[in-house]
Amino acid sequence: MEEVTVVIVGAGPAGIATSACLNRLSIPNVVLERDDLKAPLWHKRTYDRLKLHLGKEFCQLPFMPFPSNFPTFVPRIAFLRYLDNYVSHFNVTIKCNRLVECASLIDHHKWEIVVKDTSWNKSEVYRCKYVVVASGENSEGCVPKIHGLDRFKGEYMHCSRYLNGRELYDKNVLVVGCGNSGMEIAYDLTNWGANTSLVVRNPVHVLSKEMVYIGMQMLKRVPVKTVDKVIVFMSRLRYGRINKYGFSRPKEGPFALKAATGRSPTIDVGCMARIKEGQVKVFPSITSIDNKRVEFDDGRAEEFDVIIFATGYKSTVLKWLKDYKQLFKENGMPKQRYPDHWKGQNGLYCAGFSSRGLMGISEDAQCIANDIHLALNNNNYNETHHAAKDVRNLNCDEESVSSDPLGTCKLIKVEFTMAATSQDEPPKVKSHP
Repeated sequence: MEEVTVVIVGAGPAGIATSACLNRLSIPNVVLERDDLKAPLWHKRTYDRLKLHLGKEFCQLPFMPFPSNFPTFVPRIAFLRYLDNYVSHFNVTIKCNRLVECASLIDHHKWEIVVKDTSWNKSEVYRCKYVVVASGENSEGCVPKIHGLDRFKGEYMHCSRYLNGRELYDKNVLVVGCGNSGMEIAYDLTNWGANTSLVVRNPVHVLSKEMVYIGMQMLKRVPVKTVDKVIVFMSRLRYGRINKYGFSRPKEGPFALKAATGRSPTIDVGCMARIKEGQVKVFPSITSIDNKRVEFDDGRAEEFDVIIFATGYKSTVLKWLKDYKQLFKENGMPKQRYPDHWKGQNGLYCAGFSSRGLMGISEDAQCIANDIHLALNNNNYNETHHAAKDVRNLNCDEESVSSDPLGTCKLIKVEFTMAATSQDEPPKVKSHP
């Protein structure tokens, strides 16, 4: 059994950033990762052409900006290189191949975590004061239930398995979902010569990266309602009446919708032009599948060789976290909305569950580290305060001090003073528009 102050579950950007912030405050911690390397989502479950959709200044982790020679929109490989340097610089301790099987509260001040080391097929037990759930919102891909999908004679996959369209030349491929992943995969497929179609199920704001960047800069000084009006106007100028192509815009503006629901606008990387040119067909929701034949809400039907579901992810935290009800709902997401989502009771925290991307991860990591630092200092203060009180009750006067070869009274007095003056306040997190 291993004793440590903080156990962090998940070595993605959220877990890495939280560990770095704790290390800066000299708080012992360990990061447990079920995969064989850190940031497995970025290494294994993202497509080759991916770039960060927000400017790098909104995606940096705490206390380490991106290098000045990095482009504004950082490619996946460059981001992975940044993570490598981040882990090395802040001396983050990561234990890979550690599958957390159970985490439970054994008393009000202690957690026990049972872990399987999959590389050696043996069990490990950790005990800690604090647990940080950093396994993320994107832990497992979601594929919707569709009548007949189990009898589909082609191939279907979640988008987390898609790397590129090299093997899909001249195949009929249907992408389900018009979020960032769906639109970018559809665009990528056309570059590889696939016959590409796209399912648009819900209203969506379609913006360019430049529009989002302008909006983020404006939000620093301008109310969200005004920013939304400007950005929607720019979108209409750029893309025209998107309802002609099978899309519809939400009634709420893109940034207000993001703040209210966590749902991001779709950032166009070239797919809208392919749609207008007829290289990507647009369909409404799927009603049923029979063999390779897919039927849609509007009565149309076509045959497809491959279906790619860009239909989101879900949290898997409830599979292993037993005492979760103080912090998480039954769907594995926090009960409280941003900015109050990150802290539970009895030393339980979560990082990377705010639906605010890397910027939200950075805020979570700093809030958690500072809150744990404050709690530890308060505990030290209380323990030292009670010890000092006991000594005072023993009438530790000058005579007893002179006869105390270890200087116990002086030591307690010094520790008491240090504890009383070393309590850092956690950052006050404002709710951004």
